[in-house]
Amino acid sequence: MTSFPLHTRATAPFEAKPFLEQATRSMGHIPPLLAQMAEAPALLEGYASLSAIFRKSSLTPPEQQLVLLAISVEHDSAYCTPAHAVRARQAGLDERLIGDVRAGTTLPDARLEALRAFVLQMVRGRSVLAAGALEAFLAAGFTRANSLEVILAVGLKTLSNYVAHVAQTPPDPILAADLPATDRRVA
Repeated sequence: MTSFPLHTRATAPFEAKPFLEQATRSMGHIPPLLAQMAEAPALLEGYASLSAIFRKSSLTPPEQQLVLLAISVEHDSAYCTPAHAVRARQAGLDERLIGDVRAGTTLPDARLEALRAFVLQMVRGRSVLAAGALEAFLAAGFTRANSLEVILAVGLKTLSNYVAHVAQTPPDPILAADLPATDRRVA
């Protein structure tokens, strides 16, 4: 089996070093996903850039994490799903809602359910929406800009979820204390 190295600032290709240094400054460590992405500096740069851009979206931080979590669940990412569950909790998303997103059940909050349903339609339909899906999303109080920001998130999570699958990214040890035992497995 081919393995992907967990690069450090010392072992990473030169072009990846600034992104790993930034991760260390902002998070205090280099997450395993970024350490593996460093093998392809252009991918790491793209992921870091899209992440920063998505954080500027008009979705609230809890909504952003709900979107990223829902996509990761749909992509069956053993690395990103628990990571976004932790981040959703940190962003203030209710524990029950996190559990419902992970279980694929309807959310009790109608607005957040409209967001989750729209995200799932985007991922499952590869952007081909059912009739009325965009209108239902807008009727829940979201905007056309929000629909495009969901597309940004799908691109972002496609990068990370696919890398986590291909590289079999191990769980982030920094998040391990916040993860249930079932989430402490390899992708």
